[in-house]
Amino acid sequence: MSTLIGLDGQPLKSDTLSQEILRASVTGIREIWDAESIAGGITPAKLAAIIKKSNSEDATDYLTLAEEMEERDPHYRCELSKRKLAVTSLPINVEAASDSAEHKKHADEIRAITRKPEFRDMLEDLMDGLGKGYSVAEMRWDTEQIPWEPKGEWISEKGEAIEKSAYVWRDPRLFQRHPTDYKTLRIKSKDKTQGVAMDRYRFIVHIPKLKSGLPIRGGLARLAAVAYMCKSYSLTDWVAFAEVFGMPLRIGRYGANAKDDDIRTLINAVANIGSDAAAVIPDSMRIDFEDGNRGRDGKIFKELAEWLDKQVSKGVLGQTGSSEGSPGQLGDNDTMSDVRDDIKASDARQLENTLNRDLVKAYIDLNYGAQKDYPRIQLHIADADDLAALATALEKLVPLGLQVSEDQVRDKFNLNPPKKGEVTLKIAGGADKIDTANNTQHQCSCGHYSALNRAQNITDELDQLIADGLRDWQQQMEPVIEPLQSLIASANSYDEFAAGLPSLLSAMNSDELVKQLATQAFKARGVVK
Repeated sequence: MSTLIGLDGQPLKSDTLSQEILRASVTGIREIWDAESIAGGITPAKLAAIIKKSNSEDATDYLTLAEEMEERDPHYRCELSKRKLAVTSLPINVEAASDSAEHKKHADEIRAITRKPEFRDMLEDLMDGLGKGYSVAEMRWDTEQIPWEPKGEWISEKGEAIEKSAYVWRDPRLFQRHPTDYKTLRIKSKDKTQGVAMDRYRFIVHIPKLKSGLPIRGGLARLAAVAYMCKSYSLTDWVAFAEVFGMPLRIGRYGANAKDDDIRTLINAVANIGSDAAAVIPDSMRIDFEDGNRGRDGKIFKELAEWLDKQVSKGVLGQTGSSEGSPGQLGDNDTMSDVRDDIKASDARQLENTLNRDLVKAYIDLNYGAQKDYPRIQLHIADADDLAALATALEKLVPLGLQVSEDQVRDKFNLNPPKKGEVTLKIAGGADKIDTANNTQHQCSCGHYSALNRAQNITDELDQLIADGLRDWQQQMEPVIEPLQSLIASANSYDEFAAGLPSLLSAMNSDELVKQLATQAFKARGVVK
């Protein structure tokens, strides 16, 4: 067993990095069975007690309620999923701390980690903190090879193959607040009422800052809990209303000579026909159906449920446009189908900070030691209009000599640098400029590359035209300036020179110069068009 010294001077056991700390067990604090249901039969008094308890003591009941709300309320789950996916589906960039070879190497290794499929799954697990106030993923490090990195594997337990992910979502009920630092989580323990500290480099803890104060009070489930409770009442009453008034009134009629047994038979038939849709009665009796309640359609219950859903949409997405939309549409329009842009940008920024603090720093520290600067994971929010404007600006400015970093432009367009041997784009029509040493070039005449390439080609051809035009400029100008030179040579004073200027125009021959200027202008116009 190898022992390393951590940044705080304490021993760091490498073999424990690959073991799961919070693995579920049949008994103990991490039991594998579900907690008792909270959402069923929720009442104002019960909800108030749950909220109050989560503020000062144990948040287990609140976290259970938050979990069950996602399972029981389709609208809340849908809106919460929109907000999560708006961030987790963003392109991922990794920016090196500098242009040095070492920093670029660090960035390449972090970039390789972000491209693994399980990394995206981990992001979705971390965004679970939006509803509950915080989310924790445990990392399993592969210490058998260099560099160490989070890595999953298949293992066999009791004859079964079990997949162990590099990042394992941990139930938020396994944690509690630090007794003095409300922003710090600790692992629950039966032996220690204040819990135990979380091991370094083992956990990614995402605490979305949705409001100031206790993280548990910022979860969106807390915001939506009252609406969930009220809607559960409304739906219950609505179903009861539909059960009573959704069917026509059944009236049994019997004659004056009907006996008690006949009347009881008719009553049973009327009662059972609603569910059985069949009944047997004597010929002297009949059952009529009267639709006297058609006007009582339960509209009030529907309107209340829809109003509550809109309040949830406001709290989760920041708007209500995408919650329902017009008939035949999945939302009002394209501009309202997502999370509000400022909310999405804030969620992305906070998730970036979490990843850079708990994953990137842990990876670099374990493999290369503490650094002054670290690479950064960025969740790229691209604006199509901004990218088009950037491409237009580059098309105009680069040919004028503006020097722009290729890495910076690639980051803006979320493009990876080409690998050796890959087919890459090249300037259209520039086959003579192919670099065969590193990459095989491929011609492309579309998109932003084409625009930039065309601008460069135009500049090159215009430069060539200028060079051709200036090659014989002295011969072309001689018939124009020769009379002027003769006047200067023969004049004895300035007044004599000035007096001779008006007669020079008739002596100057500009035919060849005008012809050459017209020819070059015609060629230049053809190049630009």
